[in-house]
Amino acid sequence: MSVAPPLCLTVAGSDSGGGAGIQADLKTMLALGVHGMSVVTAVTAQNSLGVRGAWELPAEAVRGQFRAVVDDIGVQAVKTGMLSSTVLVETVAELLAGTAAPAVVDPVGLSKHGDALLAASALDAVRQELLPRATVATPNLDEVTQLTGVVVEREDDMRRAADAILGHGPRWALIKGGHLAAHGDEAADLLTDGTEELWLRAPRHANRHTHGTGCTLASAIAAGLAKGLTVPDAVAEAKRYVTGALTAGFPLGGGIGPVDHGWQWR
Repeated sequence: MSVAPPLCLTVAGSDSGGGAGIQADLKTMLALGVHGMSVVTAVTAQNSLGVRGAWELPAEAVRGQFRAVVDDIGVQAVKTGMLSSTVLVETVAELLAGTAAPAVVDPVGLSKHGDALLAASALDAVRQELLPRATVATPNLDEVTQLTGVVVEREDDMRRAADAILGHGPRWALIKGGHLAAHGDEAADLLTDGTEELWLRAPRHANRHTHGTGCTLASAIAAGLAKGLTVPDAVAEAKRYVTGALTAGFPLGGGIGPVDHGWQWR
């Protein structure tokens, strides 16, 4: 009888196009050797061109999914993504507070196409309730500005951004610098707990098919934590995986295609 692989849970929205959200998370978890489980927080109608609509699930449905999984199967790491409203942020923060597993919080604010996925009224709940529950918070540069007001234009600004995010309570902050023009041909991210600092650098690729990058990175970190890796090792492994997935991103539909979650098998 086979032994179950490490257990990883994603709490996020569904992407009908399959490139981001729950779908990207589960593909990533499978690729990295963990058993992925899911709590759907919202259903979106989206494709390669953008988000056509989004429908939030009731808090009781989110709570019911979470409890059904954790109370029976258990979990060794949790990743959160799209939590579109104050009530969902507060609900998930409460669930994380009662769970011993490490949590990777991706504070999703906008889709790849610029569509709002988090209500402005929910920002205080993210700062006060959700980020303090995070083992690792993984904001991109737009989300850093949205949450802290810090505008990142140079590499040194990423340190200020990390300090501002850490001020809201996560144990580690991973500031994703992939959109920073000052880095030129390099995609550089900063991981820090306020004492230890690790820069993760990779070549920037010209491929425009990058849908799902943030979801993929956060769920790859959670997969590493579920396997028992330290935070720096989990983030470094996730960076290698997402760099390969970005390199192999492929066209889909008439807009921005997804990263390739199965690139290691091709």
